[in-house]
Amino acid sequence: MTPELLDPPTLVESGGPIVFLQMGLAFFGAVFVVERMFFFHRARINVGDLLVGLSNHARRKAFAEALHEAARAPGPVARVAHAVLLRHHLSRPDLRDVAQEAGQLEVPRIEKNLRAILAVALIAPLAGMLGTVMGILEVFQELGAGEQVMPASELAKGVFLALVTTGFGLAIAIPAYVFYLYFVGRAKRLFHRIERTGIEMVNIICDARAETGIVSIRDEIESRERLNRQR
Repeated sequence: MTPELLDPPTLVESGGPIVFLQMGLAFFGAVFVVERMFFFHRARINVGDLLVGLSNHARRKAFAEALHEAARAPGPVARVAHAVLLRHHLSRPDLRDVAQEAGQLEVPRIEKNLRAILAVALIAPLAGMLGTVMGILEVFQELGAGEQVMPASELAKGVFLALVTTGFGLAIAIPAYVFYLYFVGRAKRLFHRIERTGIEMVNIICDARAETGIVSIRDEIESRERLNRQR
């Protein structure tokens, strides 16, 4: 194989418009990957330490301090804890609903651009196969139109250039799919932390309410209704 064929400009030119399409996919895929890396890096938080701190505030009925601490912490886990603390006066079933709804609101943020990365991993090799098929068809068209038999070296050169787009496609798709699987794993672990935080926050608030004698508005209304019925 001649060294000229292995030069990057030669490979890009031989691939034609398909290579430029793949380069665009690679650019957008890299942007999506970097964005997700920053997101999951900022979402890193020690859930245990956060829950311990919020629990200490809740036991002292210092819900303002607990809200301030949850607001300062970054990431979706802290936002779920903050949403539950904002409605600490509600009953346990309502608090569970609040935690569940707050967790559902974080799902689009966590899954953002994951489908785009997967799309890059799927489209890049398909575009490469399309470019290869088009290149091989062009080679055979030249074979059929030529009056003389094409030398084997020229035929190998044409097939090599036709396979360039497939190589580009695989070079883009493999790391994109690896990053997709990595981010899916990070997202699942983050979902688990959000669910754990919601459950723990409900228990913390209800335990603090039981220890300090605080009752929710709904519990007080239901208690009065039972007393009225008994009378």
